Amino acid sequence: MELRVALGLALVCSALEAAPAGPQRPRSAVGQFWHVSDLHLDPTYHITPDHTKVCSSSKGVNASNPGPFGDFLCDSPYQLILSAFAFMKDSKEQVSFMIWTGDSPPHVPVKELSTKLVISIIGNLSSTIRNFFPDLQVFPALGNHDYWPQDQLPVTTSEVYNAVADFWKPWLSDEAINTFRKGGFYTQLFESSNSYQPLRIISLNTNLYYSPNKVTVNITDPANQFAWLEGILETSSQKNEKVYIIGHVPVGYLPYARNTTAIREYYNERLVKIFRRYSSVIAGQFFGHTHRDSIMVLLDEEEKPVNSLFVAPAVTPVKDVWQMESNNPGVRLYQYDLFDYSLLDLWQFYLDLRDANKKNESNWKLEYILTKTYGIEDLKPESLYEMAKQLSMPHSTLFEQYYSNYIVSYDKTILCEDGCKTCQICAIQYLDYSSYGDCINQEATWR
Repeated sequence: MELRVALGLALVCSALEAAPAGPQRPRSAVGQFWHVSDLHLDPTYHITPDHTKVCSSSKGVNASNPGPFGDFLCDSPYQLILSAFAFMKDSKEQVSFMIWTGDSPPHVPVKELSTKLVISIIGNLSSTIRNFFPDLQVFPALGNHDYWPQDQLPVTTSEVYNAVADFWKPWLSDEAINTFRKGGFYTQLFESSNSYQPLRIISLNTNLYYSPNKVTVNITDPANQFAWLEGILETSSQKNEKVYIIGHVPVGYLPYARNTTAIREYYNERLVKIFRRYSSVIAGQFFGHTHRDSIMVLLDEEEKPVNSLFVAPAVTPVKDVWQMESNNPGVRLYQYDLFDYSLLDLWQFYLDLRDANKKNESNWKLEYILTKTYGIEDLKPESLYEMAKQLSMPHSTLFEQYYSNYIVSYDKTILCEDGCKTCQICAIQYLDYSSYGDCINQEATWR
């Protein structure tokens, strides 16, 4: 109840603060949707005095401080996932749909899973979402862990694609399901009585381009997804449709690893080219996979911002024992313009895992509102580009805030300076090989 009141007040306050002089577009012209990613359920999670046995996902390492909602060295207990969906449901936010960008099974050695187990976990979480939101349209995407062995997603029909297609039938059209069975991707129109035009969702199987996928090595166009994507975007362009791209593994460079794309470089260059060509059609792109919270701005060849991309943080709090930082569990709400589907704002919610475990209750709360935190007008490419310029200033306190949000308020004392900041700044603004390389070579600029 407290949360609802707080959320309501925050919405009222933001509406008042944001009100410029002159005629206002009515509040009803704003639509909303949820984005969840990387649930990574670990069915073995349980509290036991032997901390090496709390969860399979810790791979024998001592869990750090396990509680009812999880541990930073473990994937999600079911209770954590339930608390996230209960929070979303109880918030009473009016949403048009939800996007769910993949990765249901845990990070465990290959021999501890099987095709049957992976299918069962995806089925379990698909039903969980449907039980919480029986009437909500959900647009899912497959992650690299949504297969066995992990990462090895195939270019033709498979047992996993078929089983998952059956789970997702309540959400997707027959045509989308048939496409999905062949290659793990699909497109579907979202028609809403509140909107002036339909929105097209394109759910990509970017796992086909993921570096560890041995199946697709030396294949120019795995599952013919590039040709299919260009065909869909060309038709959307002719019909004046707007498109949201969703997928698991993001395009562009990883913000935490120098000179490293999330997908193979050749595929990355090809996707960037396609996204530039159809940037006037694409109103937003949404990914997961990194478990962190980051943005990217696609620039055209003239360095003009043409597309906004968002990577949502994970629900799982897991990290490897050697990693300094992890993330608190997060879910997010986007606000969009019902007229043209341009993105207006993003509300990031999180669970302070240490606090939740200590108090034995899950108090999900607002972490930040993007436009307020970074002083920008909306989430359009021009605004995000302005934000990126602010972040890249030397000694930017705004960048410190960005990094704290990047790790979902995991630890305010962790700083990202020098080479760490260079990687972040270059990844935000430069998604192709040549411009990213130029950015990295100007490293001294960000100090």
